[in-house]
Amino acid sequence: MAPARTQRRLSLPDTFRFCLHAFLLLLCFLPARALKAQNPKPSPTPEIKQEEEIDPEDVISVSTTEVLLPVTVRDERGQLVTNLLRKDFRVFEDGQEQTLSDLSLRQVPVDVVLMVDASSSVADNLDDFRRAAEGFAAHLAADDRISLIQFDDRVLLLQDWTKSVAQLRRALHRIAPGMFTRFHDAMLLASRDQAPRSSARHAIIVLTDGIDSGRGATFEAALRAALQSQTTIYVISNTEIERAKKQHELTSFLSGNSASIKFNELHIQDLRMGLEALAASERNLEQFTGVTGGRLYMPGAFSDLESVYTEVANELRHQYALYYSPTNKNRDGKFRRVNVETTDTTLKVSARIGYYPPKK
Repeated sequence: MAPARTQRRLSLPDTFRFCLHAFLLLLCFLPARALKAQNPKPSPTPEIKQEEEIDPEDVISVSTTEVLLPVTVRDERGQLVTNLLRKDFRVFEDGQEQTLSDLSLRQVPVDVVLMVDASSSVADNLDDFRRAAEGFAAHLAADDRISLIQFDDRVLLLQDWTKSVAQLRRALHRIAPGMFTRFHDAMLLASRDQAPRSSARHAIIVLTDGIDSGRGATFEAALRAALQSQTTIYVISNTEIERAKKQHELTSFLSGNSASIKFNELHIQDLRMGLEALAASERNLEQFTGVTGGRLYMPGAFSDLESVYTEVANELRHQYALYYSPTNKNRDGKFRRVNVETTDTTLKVSARIGYYPPKK
């Protein structure tokens, strides 16, 4: 049998000698520690720090060796055409034909900003938007990302880039109704600050009537930001829904007798101005989507949102990604107009009208 172990208790003198010895060792050790503190060895730099220290000009020079053009092609019936080859496309920059690279039809992930106008015109139908947004996210590929922005009298990033439908779902339930519409500010910030990966397409899908409160950025500034960031904009506009409501109300007032019409004159005038504002907004929205290669949808009811978002997701999955190295190597920051054609003239091509190269 092994001998039982005994635990030795230190007597008071032993304890004193032990503490004194430990104290003297500590005094010898402290100067070396102090010296190390004054001249610390550099610790390994985390990867994120290395990324932050890269010269932005170096990043630009690498990422702009090729121009990426997301292109959608439809036939005469409006159906997506998905069987074209590189030889079926012609790309012109400022009138000069460009040579498409060998990688011009490669699969490219997409980073999508979902934006919702939470002002009074949409506030009662946010549940329809939530369902449509969840359905849209379910159609994205595994490498696609999504973010969520709410705008009204504020512009709020509710969810940064994510591949998680569960995270998006939680963010959708944080949408709270507001009052005014900072549409131009929201578009500018989404284009400029919600930047995609360098290897991804960039798309913004926004539900709005497009009527800006006029308290911030201009339409021109927002449009320029979209072109500078090479963003494709899809607008799902509720202008048709709003127009039907206003027109019905206006018709009701105008059907009254002269005394009733006179009594409601101010309200009638407001409705007419509202209809004019909706028409002007649609013209702006058509320009936003047209010049960036996107599309304007005007559903007749909020219950149609799910089918519309599904259609947008289908288009994003079947876009061509055309790449070319510009023959103009100048980095002057001046706008360059781009035109994309197909050899089949019956097909309709949607692509952004140009881009801004970085300044040297």
